[in-house]
Parts: sequence; structure tokens; C-alpha cells
Amino acid sequence: MIITPTAIHRNRGGVQRVEGKLRASVEKGDYYEAHQMYRTLFFRYMSQGKHAEARELMYNGALLFFSYNQQNSAADLSMLVLEVLEKSETKVEDEILECLAKLFSQMDQNSPERVAFVSRALKWSTGGSGKLGHPKLHQLLAVTLWKEQNYSESRYHFLHSSDGEGCAHMLVEYSASRGFRSEVDMFVAQAVLQFLCLKNKNSASVVFSTYTEKHPSIERGPPFVQPLLNFIWFLLLAVDGGKLTVFTVLCEQYQPSLKRDPMYNEYLDRIGQLFFGVPPKQSPSYGGLLGNLLNSLMGSGEEDDGTEEPPEDSPIELD
Repeated sequence: MIITPTAIHRNRGGVQRVEGKLRASVEKGDYYEAHQMYRTLFFRYMSQGKHAEARELMYNGALLFFSYNQQNSAADLSMLVLEVLEKSETKVEDEILECLAKLFSQMDQNSPERVAFVSRALKWSTGGSGKLGHPKLHQLLAVTLWKEQNYSESRYHFLHSSDGEGCAHMLVEYSASRGFRSEVDMFVAQAVLQFLCLKNKNSASVVFSTYTEKHPSIERGPPFVQPLLNFIWFLLLAVDGGKLTVFTVLCEQYQPSLKRDPMYNEYLDRIGQLFFGVPPKQSPSYGGLLGNLLNSLMGSGEEDDGTEEPPEDSPIELD
């Protein structure tokens, strides 16, 4: 069957007429009836294979309900948008990811529906690149959470994006508003080490250079006043060189700074395995909740093993 431009225009016109009637119901305050009408039309379109029309109608309907603060109805239609994407096997595109991020941004920050929505959206987006969700979607979610000043969850999503610069700017604000002056170096050190554990060397370098340049409490370097920043600078150079002896001496020389956070040496063990050929420990020294968090960040083995992503309501918060 050939779909002509005339047919597409006719279908679009039909959707617009239906949307007009639904909008009138919502504007009159008939929220329940309008919600049920949306659901009925969704299943009708899906049964007819009209996936694009179903997705457009649910997306616009969700935004309409959000504008009237009808959170439950809006969240339900948002989940139907994801159902269309899943069942129609729609390919991941930036425009769709931006739509999903917009729906996420409109949801009540404390609602369980938001948690379910983002978890399902990330899972669908793995049809693109990234085992834990598409990097672009993570970046869009990170920016939304940053605007909400939810810095810890924003950092989690930045870590799984490719936006080292955005992450750095968020961390500068996070440090300035929530951290002690004596900890300015620790905010970026943790991010660099975690990016390296995720084998994202480029973002590790970008987050370090941007953060140290933009943070008002850090004097321009290198070298830096803070020994920990000098360690991170040398570490990034060592990663590029790949020489185990340099890495080993570096870790030994900066032990006083590395003891400020017991997690640093755990991260460095993993970095040693990834970039310097250090064999894995036979029995990890960490376990329980901390071990689970580390495994979710770094992966429990050298290769992807198909394990699920950490849940959205358990952001990595290791400091």
C-alpha cells in the first residue's frame, strides 16, 4: 500500500478534529470523561496500526492534562506514549527523546509514576546506544533534574551521558550551594573517577578541565593548590600513557589525599584494571549496599552481562 501525501494530510486533519473535541472536554473540566476518550482512541488507533497518530494524540493529551494539573491522567497518557514506542518498535531519534524528556519535566517530582516513566523510557532507549539507556536521554534528564536542584540524581544521569561540560557546570553549582569550601576538589574528583570507571575517558577530561576553570574557589592551574586536583590531573595524563609504573607511583605518592574518601582507592582499583592491565582482585573488599552501588556504576565484570540498570529512585550517591 502506497501512502500518499494527501492521505497523510487527511489523517493529520482527522487527528486535529479529534484533539479539538477532547480539548473542549478538558477545558470544561470533564477530566475523567476526556481521559477515558483518550484511552479509547489509543486502543482504536493501535488496533488499526496507526502508531504515529496514537503517539501524537497521547503526547499532546498528556501535555494538555499537565497544563490543567491533572497529574494522574497526564502520567497515564505519558505511559501510553511509551507503549506505542515499544509496540511499534520505533527507532530512537533525538526528537522523540526530547518529547520524553519534556513529559518527564512536567511530572510531579515526588510521584511514583515519574520513577516508573523514566525507568521504562530508559529501557526503551537502549534500542539505540548505551546499555543503561541512551546517552542523549540521560543528558536531557540530567538537565531537567539540575534545574530542579536535584543534584545527586542529575549527576547520576550526567555520568551516563556524554556531556562532560554540562556535568561540570552542574557540579560547580552543586559545590557552591551545598558543599563546603574545603571540598571543592572532591566534587570533581569523584566525577572524574566515576567517568573513568565507566570507560568514558573523554568526558572525564572535559569535566575536569571545565570544572577547574569555572569554579570560583579554584585558582587557575595546573599545578593547583589542592593536591587532590594535581593527582587527578596526573591521573588523566597517565591514563593516556597507559604505563602501570606511572599509575602505581602516582597512587602511592598521593595516598594522603586519597584517604580523604575511602571510595577513591576502590575506584582506582577498577581504573587500574581498565586502563593499566591490573588483574582484578580475587575477593572485593566491599560488599552489601556499597558493593551493589559500585557494581551498578562500574559493572560487575569486564564485559556487559545483560544486568539491568539501577532503578531511577536509587541514584549513585557515594560521597
